[in-house]
Amino acid sequence: MPKAFLIVRSVVSEPLRARFDHWYGSDHLPRAIVDLAAEKCWRFWSTTDPSVHYAAYRFADMDALTRGMNSDGFRGLVADYDRNWPTGVARTREIVELAGEIAEQ
Repeated sequence: MPKAFLIVRSVVSEPLRARFDHWYGSDHLPRAIVDLAAEKCWRFWSTTDPSVHYAAYRFADMDALTRGMNSDGFRGLVADYDRNWPTGVARTREIVELAGEIAEQ
């Protein structure tokens, strides 16, 4: 079964960027990997648009991702995010399934 990914895109207003970066890296991401039961996670700041932050969570398959997103832990993460960023941050989520992978040999 192919790996599945949850990708969270946040658009962060400039005055909030440093605080958001610290919170996501030191608080939210460590909690999210445990609460979602993800295999691995990454986070990125866009160099094309410096206001855009991405977080990607990898799961064994779509069933594992669905379990994570239906969990009480996920609901708690969403509530915490909303409580910490009621304004100044816009968030969207994308669920994707791995269609192919290649590595240099």
